Order: sequence, then structure tokens, then C-alpha cells
Amino acid sequence: MPVRQMKEGSEQHLVIKPHLLNPMNSARKVTRAVQNGKGPPPPPQEPNNQTSPQERAKGRRKSRVCRKSDQGGVLMRPCTVVTNTANGLVDNGSISGDIEMGYPSSSKSLSFAPRPGFGQVGAKCIVKANHFFAELPDKDLNHYDVAITPEVSSKIVNRSIIAELVRLYKESELGMRLPAYDGRKSLYTAGALPFSRREFKIKLIDVDDGVNPTKREREYCVVIKFVARVNLHHLGQFLAGKRADAPQEALQTLDIVLRELSSKRFCPIGRSFFSPDIRTPQRLGQGLESWCGFYQSIRPTQMGLSLNIDMASAAFIEPLPVVEFVGQLLGKDVLSRQLSDADRIKVKKALRGVKVEVTHRGSFRRKYRVSGLTSQPTRELVFPVDGNSTMKSVVDYFQEMYGFIIKYTHLPCLQVGSQKKANYLPMEACKIVEGQRYTKRLNEKQITALLKVTCQRPRDRENDILQTIQHNAYDQDPYAKEFGIKISEKLASVEARILPAPWLKYHDSGKEKNCLPQVGQWNMMNKKMINGMAVSRWACINFSRSVQDNIARTFCNELGQMCQVSGMEFNPEPVIPIYNAKPEQVEKALKHVYHVSMNKTKGKELELLLAILPDNNGSLYGDLKRICETELGLISQCCLTKHVFKITKQYLANVSLKINVKMGGRNTVLVDAVSCRIPLVSDIPTIIFGADVTHPENGEDSSPSIAAVVASQDWPEVTKYAGLVCAQAHRQELIQDLYKTWHDPVRGLVSGGMIRDLLISFRKATGQKPQRIIFYRDGVSEGQFYQVLLYELDAIRKACASLEPNYQPPVTFVIVQKRHHTRLFANNHRDRSSTDKSGNILPGTVVDSKICHPTEFDFYLCSHAGIQGTSRPAHYHVLWDENNFTADGIQSLTNNLCYTYARCTRSVSVVPPAYYAHLAAFRARFYAGPEELQENGSTGTGHGSKVTRAAGECGVKPLPALKENVKRVMFYC
Repeated sequence: MPVRQMKEGSEQHLVIKPHLLNPMNSARKVTRAVQNGKGPPPPPQEPNNQTSPQERAKGRRKSRVCRKSDQGGVLMRPCTVVTNTANGLVDNGSISGDIEMGYPSSSKSLSFAPRPGFGQVGAKCIVKANHFFAELPDKDLNHYDVAITPEVSSKIVNRSIIAELVRLYKESELGMRLPAYDGRKSLYTAGALPFSRREFKIKLIDVDDGVNPTKREREYCVVIKFVARVNLHHLGQFLAGKRADAPQEALQTLDIVLRELSSKRFCPIGRSFFSPDIRTPQRLGQGLESWCGFYQSIRPTQMGLSLNIDMASAAFIEPLPVVEFVGQLLGKDVLSRQLSDADRIKVKKALRGVKVEVTHRGSFRRKYRVSGLTSQPTRELVFPVDGNSTMKSVVDYFQEMYGFIIKYTHLPCLQVGSQKKANYLPMEACKIVEGQRYTKRLNEKQITALLKVTCQRPRDRENDILQTIQHNAYDQDPYAKEFGIKISEKLASVEARILPAPWLKYHDSGKEKNCLPQVGQWNMMNKKMINGMAVSRWACINFSRSVQDNIARTFCNELGQMCQVSGMEFNPEPVIPIYNAKPEQVEKALKHVYHVSMNKTKGKELELLLAILPDNNGSLYGDLKRICETELGLISQCCLTKHVFKITKQYLANVSLKINVKMGGRNTVLVDAVSCRIPLVSDIPTIIFGADVTHPENGEDSSPSIAAVVASQDWPEVTKYAGLVCAQAHRQELIQDLYKTWHDPVRGLVSGGMIRDLLISFRKATGQKPQRIIFYRDGVSEGQFYQVLLYELDAIRKACASLEPNYQPPVTFVIVQKRHHTRLFANNHRDRSSTDKSGNILPGTVVDSKICHPTEFDFYLCSHAGIQGTSRPAHYHVLWDENNFTADGIQSLTNNLCYTYARCTRSVSVVPPAYYAHLAAFRARFYAGPEELQENGSTGTGHGSKVTRAAGECGVKPLPALKENVKRVMFYC
């Protein structure tokens, strides 16, 4: 998106008085939240003698079948209206004054949308969910603060200290209580302890935190102090739907209690537990292995408390001798040759931060954390042994001190300890400590190997979950018994509905004009794209050495024919002959083809660039996309060598779908959209947004996060999207550039941002301004709901108001979650009529009862057919709804949209606008030039893009601007 320079602290906000809010904000917003002083003040209700905009729209639709009006000729531009406000003026779009929005400014005064009822549409059925009913305890739960001195950073050591305290004092000072401890500052008991504050002295020998073990005895002072009683009555009311605010402390307490025993038995990581004993670890290659485990979380649901159990897998570093690990990592014999500089750097990155134990001292296995690798081989390393500068070699030291002869003196040593006082350890004297999760990026082979382990058929996954419940034996768990928690051993049986698939519209020139998908899929046979575009000027670059010219020409010819068959006009001849280039000269090749083509066409730009890439192409793909989309303004389609050699009709058909939408076309639309039958979308101009933020991988401490927003541009069909992207602070989840203001020397205070730009784009594309906003927001965890809603709804409001002072279309704000652990299984796996080919539940299966939130507006939707493994339903949570959606309305809309995904002829698992936003954000990662990537240890080819540091952005470099012709189409597909 365009780069905008902003002065720090320059943003000011529009004053919006409640009486200026759009009257379309319905009267239902006088909800319980408003009556209790929560939520926004209600908009003014229209007099009885006037018809609402929705009713007027229905009347127009009866007389004019979906003809697009100009909505009274109201233009989306800053109005030349001067409005008196408390602190400033709104004049010609220049804004000054303070915030006075018609909704709350803090989460304390905010209520999420209440459930409007339950859905009724669809064939009813029963499914099983991996939720287990947990009986609410009737105990008196108490919260105590724990202070340990000297302070300890390791949870392992903290737990050892408290375990010793309980062992010594349970029967005396603790009054027979068995407390649950979170490893940090909080301790919980069922019933009060005999004191409100007490100090204990605890001695530990051989404390082993895996890094700084000692043989000496250490004494710790532990102060336990009463904090508060945990309000279980509040929790009971919340579960019964009588209170809207979740009692987080009570839920956290119960969660800690149920995790206490597993934390002792297994290796805890996040909310999951892993062990090599659950299932035999499988090698992933390069010194890694997969461990199986299980996820566990207590959740409030309509059926009461629920324990959510799911299977999990993760990559761990294999507990190998370090020399063997290095050999696997490098894929070569390291025992007979010296490491190259590149190999040494690779080993250093892989081992930095890893815990190792020494093996040269018999049963004494002291542990260290690796801080680095020596640049010299072991045979050249010497160190001072006394204050007289007497030097001794590492080889001699180990032989004299421990009788250990170092064989592989050509290998470097591990460095442990701080840089100022580093110790040397020979690789062959060290072994990697078991149970260390690998947090860095896996390569493709490792990902494939891990997926084989995690990919389970639904029946197998269900059986493993049930076995986990039985193995954990919660009925025998001393902590669960102490706190009076009882866990069912049966999967929750839940009522579900299977929503019907929507009819799809194709071009009338095809044999099949309409199509009804079967079990979530269909094909392009006998169909033509609803809006097929023309490609008259195209070129092809071949970056693959193994693809000969005649093979490349055959492939391009076949692809062009498939585009024609699918409904596009595709010139069979390229502008210039296929150009062969080396991957390392990507920028030179792209610019050469671009300029030669321009000369050949007398200044007319290329419409499409086909690129044939090697199967393993490193940074080539990202460099090509960056140069094409931010420098040259070229739409490109990349094809891998393996597909060029093995041409299949299905592959060509899928590529033609991608090319058409990249050129600005549409492949299919909903029949109900064309005939204006979609509730709360067809009646008035409606824009559907999708938004997502992608964060850097673990271990990347400085890379920016990337935000992307897409928005529909083709009401009433809502199939075609435009997208914008921006970089923001590292791991910042709130989208910073939704709405921005900055000072311009000539125009004064100027408004901008992604929402505003996309609203204007919609106005240009349809001739009308959006009168309703539906906002699907991906990638937000439950703990961030309030923060994201407050910030981003505020930005949407300001963006709208910056276009017209009284422009406030009603907003529905929906969170989309895929990273959850709820799984749905068929009630009877043998019943083929209730499952798809993979054994999963049928596409369109929706659940909004029993396992869903007690009071809020959420639902699980499995909108796709399974291919392999167990399908994961998407979880949709409607946080804010000024459009008065019914449960059926939002569920059917979401499910139907999943059939409009442009890149394939299948319904997809996530609503397309959210899916597109994810793709756009992922694409934008390539826009940071090679210079920035190299700072983070990656490599690239070509020259760095010209980017400048934006003022007030905390050092985050803005992404290079997308070319205008790229922004208008679905370039990320």
C-alpha cells in the first residue's frame, strides 16, 4: 500500500455526536448491555411515519430486480460542511477536536453481542465433540500469593520448592490441604489454610533447573499470603447464562488444578503435555524427532464446565550425542573432516540455547546451556590456568583432569556460560538433554514427516482422545479429588445441523449455467467463468534449467487452451519468445522481459507474466513477486517444474482460475447473490472485509508483523476482493494502519488508512457507498477479543466518519479462529451417509449449542470436505452486531461464502475474505527486500527495494507500495 509519512503525535480524531449516528443502527442495540450502562448509546429510532432504509430497499427491489441505484446520489467524499463541535470544526474534510465516539472506550463498559437465538436451517444430526463434562466443585476455593527468595526464574525449581514445602508441612502447618501451584506466584487450595500469612524456610539439595545445577544445599524463604476467595457462585451464574462476564480467576484456578498432576508426569509446553512414552518418537531428520502428547483446557460452555482434550504433536531435539546430532544436521561425515565456515554457522544456530549434559565424568552428568561455538578447532584452543598467564590446551586439560582423550580435535568446541567467562566443552563429551522442544522453522521434509505423524483419521483420533482420558484417570487424580472436580469419560454428544450447499452461477454460454456442489466440491467441466477476462499480451520466463524450450512452449500452449475452454480469451502467442534465465539473475531477467515486451507492443504493458520455477527455488519465488508487484506492476503466475513436466487437466484448470481472478475476473458467484436473496447483504450496498496479521516465526526477534485487509468490490455478488498490506511493530496484533491521519504542508490534516482506501475503492467500483459493513477478523485469541474489538471498531468508525461527518454504517464484527482444539466426529463412523470420503463430518455441519459459549454469539462451522486427517471446524465469534443478524443469517452467509473461494472448485474451511487476508499478509512478507532479510539471517537475490523509515513507527520500515494495477485485483491468489 502507499507509504505515508506521519509526524509523531499528529493524529487527532473526529467528534461524532450521538445524534449524527446513522439511523440504520437498529433499535436492537438497546440491549441488556445498553440498559445496564454498557455498550454504545442507542441510535435515535425513526418516527413511525417513516420507512427504514431496509424497507425502502425492499420496496425498490420489488420494482427493480436488483438494479444498482446511486443511493440518492450521496458521494463518498469529505463534505463541504462546517459543523460546530465542543472543541473544534469539521471543515472540508480537515478534522480537529477530541474523541467523542458513540461506544465505550474501555473493555469494562463493553459487552459482546448476545446470542440472538439458535439456528434452525439444515438437516439435524448428532455429532460427538472432544469435550468432557466437568462437574463444578462445591468446595471453598482460596487464592494465595507465593513469594520465594532468593527469586528463581525456573518453574521447575519453583515447583520443587513448593513440593518440598508440601511434603514437610502438609499434615501440620497446611492443615492437610493439598494445594495446586502455577509455578510462579499463585497457589490455590480447596478450603482455607490455617493462616492468612506464613513464612517457611525450605532447604533443597541438588536443585536441577537444567542450566545451573549445584551439589550444595540451598535455603529458600517462602512466604504464603492469603489473597482472596475464588467466587464459584459467580462461575455458576455465568454458566447458567445469568451473568455476561466470565469469572476468569475461577476458570484459571480449575485449569491449574487439573494440570497439576500432568505437569509432574509429562513435559508441559503451553497448554499441551508431551512425552516419549505416549507413543514412540518418530525421526524427522537433521537431529529432530516428533513427540506425541495431548492438549488440555477447561472451558465454559452451555452444558457447564467442559474439559477440552485433543491430541498434539511437536518437534523435539533428539537426545543424541552432539557429534551425532551435528552429523545428522549437516548430512555428512563430520568425524573425518573439518567444518567449513558455512557448516559452523549452521551448527552454531542449531545448538545455541540448547541444553547439553557432559558424558566424560561417569555418573556425574552436569548440564549446561550452549551459548556458541568456537571459531577454531579443538586442537588449537588454549586457555589460562593461573594468574601467571600459564596456558594449557583444551586437549591436554581434559586428558590430565579427567583422563578423557579427545579424538575429534578437528571439530570446534561448544561454548557454555557467558561471553566474558565462556567455558569450552568438546562436542564428543556432550549429549543433548532429552525433552527440549525445537522452536525454529522446520524444513519441507521435516514438515512432511511431522504431518504423517499428526495426520489421523477421525476414528483413530477419537480413540486416542478416549485413551488419553482413561490414561489420565482424573477420578484417581489426587488434586481433582482434593478440589472436588469430576470429569466424565464420554465425549459430549451434540446436536448439529448440516447447512445446504448454495447454487453457483456460471456463464450462460457454458453447457451448465448453474451448479449445485456435492459434498463440498464440483468441477469446471461444461462450465465457463461468470466473468472471464482477456489476456492478449503475455510473456513467459523459464528459470528451470531442466525445462527445455519445446516443453515450456507445450505447457504454455496447454495452459492457454485451458483458459480459453474455461471462458477466458487467451492469445495463443506470447509477446516475445520464452526467455530462459538463471534464478540468481531474477531482477535482471524480469526487467529485461518487461522492457523488451514494452518496446514490442509500442508502450503497452504486459498483462500477464508466466514464470516456470525450479521445484526447490529458495528465495526466487519471493523475489519475483516483490519485483513484479511493487516495482514493475506485473501480474504473475508461477508454475513449478514438476507440473510443467506432468501436465494434468486439474492442475491447468486450477491455474486458469487463479489467472482469471488476478486479471480482475470472477470465476463463479452465488445464485442467491445474483437474484438478491441474501439476507442483510442483498438489500442495501454491503461491503465484506477480511483482516489478518501474520507474525514472524519463533526466533525472529526483530522482523515486523504484517497486516492485511481485503474488501469485496462487487456488491451484490460479494465475490471479488481488493487487498492492502502494511508492516507494523514486531508481534503487534492490533492492525495499526486501519485508519491514520497525518499533517500535509498544503492540505493540513489528512485522513487515510486501509479501511478508508477500501471504502473509496468500493465506491468507485460499484458507484455506491457501503451502507453495511461485515468484518471478518482472523487470528485473534480469546484473551485479545476486547482489545482488538475496541481498537479496530474505533478505527472503522473514524475511517467512515472521515469520508462524511454523518456516515456511520452499521458494523458486524466477527472473529474467525482456526487455532483451537475442538474436533467434531460423526456419531456413527460406519454410517456412510453422515460422513465424507475421508470419514469426516459432512461439509456444512454447524454447531451453536452445548459446547459453545453460555451467552455470547458463537458457532462452529465445518464448511469443507475432509481430504486427509481430521477436519478442524472454524470457530466464529460475533463480537459486535449492529445489523441484527439471526443465527441462521450469519451461519448461512458464512457457509455460502466458503463456496466462492477463487482458487479451487471446493468449499474451503475458512470464510474467503479471512482466507484472502491471510494470503495477502503472507505474500507481503516477500516485499521486505533482501537487505532486511539478511539482517535476520536469511538470504535473497537481486537489489534491495527502496524503502524509508516512517516517522513515529518505532523503526518499522514500511513495505514498498503496491502498484495501482496490482492493488485493484486479487494479486495474492
